[in-house]
Order: sequence, then structure tokens, then C-alpha cells
Amino acid sequence: MIDRFLRYSLESGRSVCLFVNDAKGLRRINVHVLEIREDAVQCRTGQKGRPFSLPLSDILSAGYARGDEGDTLKNEMERILNDQ
Repeated sequence: MIDRFLRYSLESGRSVCLFVNDAKGLRRINVHVLEIREDAVQCRTGQKGRPFSLPLSDILSAGYARGDEGDTLKNEMERILNDQ
């Protein structure tokens, strides 16, 4: 299920919420996925955050970021309207 949310972020350009357990401890972060590798995810926090690598083994759970219902048709319509 985590893979599905990571792919959603990568393909739609939307943030997802991840629960991770890493050197900083147990925490929740919102990220934009830039690349999915075999053992890690390249992502950034916010629109202008510096990219960082997050091992897949550190990700405990994933979900939609606040305010996002995952409606890809709605997201596509917003993108079209913003491009006009």
C-alpha cells in the first residue's frame, strides 16, 4: 500500500504524508516524491525543499496529505484550469 501512495505522489506531483522511523525518531512528514528506487525514495518537503533520500525500510505508513482526497480526475481538472 505504501508503494501506491509513493507512485501517486510521483505521478500527480502531489504531497503525501509519511510516517517514518529514522535517526530523528518516529515522525510524520509531508513529501513530494521525485524518484522511486529499489531501496529508497528521493523526495523533498515543500515546494522548494532540498531533495533527500529516504530508505524504504524507514517508511512505516503512507497516506494522503491533509486536504487531498486522492481524486485524480479532480487533480487533473485543477491542473488544466491553472494552465489556462
